[in-house]
Amino acid sequence: MLSMFLIGSLQAQKSGQTKSNIKPMVKEENQYVHFHGAPARGKILMVASSPTVSKQTGWPIGFWAAELTHPLHVFQEAGYEVELVSTGGGKLEMDGYSNPTDASGYSAHDVITLGYMQKPEFNQMLANTKKLTEVNPADYDAIFLVGGQGPMYTFRGNKDLEKVFVQFYESQKPSAAVCHSTTLLLEAKKSNGELLVKGKTWTGFADAEEEFADKAVGMKIQPYRIETEARKLANTQFKVSAPFSSYAIQDGNLITGQQQNSGAAAARLVVEMLEKKSK
Repeated sequence: MLSMFLIGSLQAQKSGQTKSNIKPMVKEENQYVHFHGAPARGKILMVASSPTVSKQTGWPIGFWAAELTHPLHVFQEAGYEVELVSTGGGKLEMDGYSNPTDASGYSAHDVITLGYMQKPEFNQMLANTKKLTEVNPADYDAIFLVGGQGPMYTFRGNKDLEKVFVQFYESQKPSAAVCHSTTLLLEAKKSNGELLVKGKTWTGFADAEEEFADKAVGMKIQPYRIETEARKLANTQFKVSAPFSSYAIQDGNLITGQQQNSGAAAARLVVEMLEKKSK
């Protein structure tokens, strides 16, 4: 018994010595944050839907606020100048449920949008946008499509937008779309006539999320569902994660985000790609 006790004591001491000799892991994080007066590191084109009216609900619709402001914050903090344009030019309108001051309270948690709404330059950005056909893709380093309810009517089949997006993509520039703006990818074709998403893995608004939204308001909101349509396409992989989780995919220079909570993640992938290209 005594020998067993001594052996146990020695083992305990050895174990304690081993643990005490393990150095704690040192972890460091360093990330560029743009400072006042520093020159811009590049220029990113963001495209939003001009206002329209939903044929399903009769609501006035446009862009989803967080899908503009959250990526915008990422881009500006990383030192990139941003120009916002739209499908039709002129004044833009947020989807009502995406406005943090809306009576529904649906987006009351969105303090990033709330902060931008206090800035005169942000409101001026929304008040007077160029039409997307007025810009030259060569003047920008990346493109980012803003989602919302409007794109379901104004993006899909929009040949002007398809042309601009494909120009960025075929120039090997980061080409990003989030949420319902990914509807553009259902039909957008490369210059060789193939679907841009052929052989690609990508994401967009999920059927489960559409189901949740429909039940929340008691009616069918969208005229079609992106996931349902995407899964009909051959030679492409459409993936979704848990409903309303932040989820973004980069496949080559195509970057997609699942829904409104994925805009910042998609924007970070854009920034990472731009930084790799600049080295």
